[in-house]
Amino acid sequence: MAAAKPRLSVAQILQMNLGFLGLQFSFGLQQANMAPIWAYLGAEEKNFAFLSIAGPLTGFLIQPIIGSMSDRTNSRWGRRTPYFLIGAVLCCFGLFFLPLSASIVMAFSLLMILDVGNNVTMEPYRAYVNDRLNPEQRSFGFLSQSAFTGLAQFLAYLSPTILVALFGLSRAAAGEGQIPTFTLVSFWIGAFLSISTILWSITRVPELPLTHEEKTRIAAKPKTVASTFGEVFSAMREMPAAMKGLMLMSLFQWYGMWGYWNYITNSISRSVYGTADANTAAYNSAVLTNGQIGAFYNLIAFLSALIMARYARKIGAGRLHALALVVGGIAMLAIPQIGDKAWLFVAAVGVGLAWGSIMGNPYIILADTIPPERTGVYMGIFNMFITAPMLLFAFTVGFFYEPVLGGDARNIITMSGVCLILAAIAVYRIKEGRATTEVIASAS
Repeated sequence: MAAAKPRLSVAQILQMNLGFLGLQFSFGLQQANMAPIWAYLGAEEKNFAFLSIAGPLTGFLIQPIIGSMSDRTNSRWGRRTPYFLIGAVLCCFGLFFLPLSASIVMAFSLLMILDVGNNVTMEPYRAYVNDRLNPEQRSFGFLSQSAFTGLAQFLAYLSPTILVALFGLSRAAAGEGQIPTFTLVSFWIGAFLSISTILWSITRVPELPLTHEEKTRIAAKPKTVASTFGEVFSAMREMPAAMKGLMLMSLFQWYGMWGYWNYITNSISRSVYGTADANTAAYNSAVLTNGQIGAFYNLIAFLSALIMARYARKIGAGRLHALALVVGGIAMLAIPQIGDKAWLFVAAVGVGLAWGSIMGNPYIILADTIPPERTGVYMGIFNMFITAPMLLFAFTVGFFYEPVLGGDARNIITMSGVCLILAAIAVYRIKEGRATTEVIASAS
């Protein structure tokens, strides 16, 4: 049995996860602003999802590799910390320069750098929680990450409205076809947070020193490129049963969420403001409205994640997640039918409950399933379950957007609601926890 780790206070667990606030502020900025940015730069609506493939593509390629590398790292800075710092620097660079883009190609290139940084940081951060906490504290550890996700994305979505309402920035674009100043300043705030919150976390709650046994095991592992890929493929072959069940859930869950994020602004612009033209004041109002709605549902996610942390172990993370996904799916089915801005906030409660659960409960199921010594690589593989549906959406939506969905973003949101309900059915069927024993038995 693994030696018990020092029990952390609630304040320490929150501080160790503060870096997630900066990381998820970056993701929130992308969710809220990339579709409008593509529109401002003249992209066709059907191509929004494809232009945003930088995130899922880099996540699909990078996170399993980085996860495997961090499992094998023994540096003076720690096992996971070097990846936190490298990722934070890349993220800061991308956030600072992306809103200065003068073309679609420039924006796409900077988004790629930004998402490389995000993905270099993400899976080592997930593994850090598993490394640092005993099993009885992991639920709170992962759901506190979910809470910080909600809080960070609440602030990211709301920042343009705050800059306009409180600081007097103009709603209009900075110039003909250019990105608005309120978007530019929001990204610069994100650049600062990406560095500062990571530094706070790693200095306040540093990694535990590796034990002699851990150092010996890491030293015995080959460090070549071939061995890194070999470890990824080996882990995939020996994947626990519960993790295989999460694969189907992730297919529907993330296909739906990616559709929602890429097309919600244009859905609102049609249903509430009666336009899909990015060169109008009404469209800019839809951008700000989506920011407000997104901020609200992320606030709900923040609060609900804290509440879920108390009940995930009692009723089962899978059942709790299934319930949250059904509520979120129903909310998405309602959104395209809403023509009054105020009622969007009611629907956003359901989206927030689903999002708060998405960022926490599946990781509880996963952490209880995987072998501790392979946490990094399995967290990276799990991220492939997240990014593959996003890539699938990006490469397929162009074929059915106009002939099947009539070129109407509202129909994408309806489809996303159906996907969340299918994901709920998939996760409800998972038998939690039993696969750990199966993997150990198969490896012995």
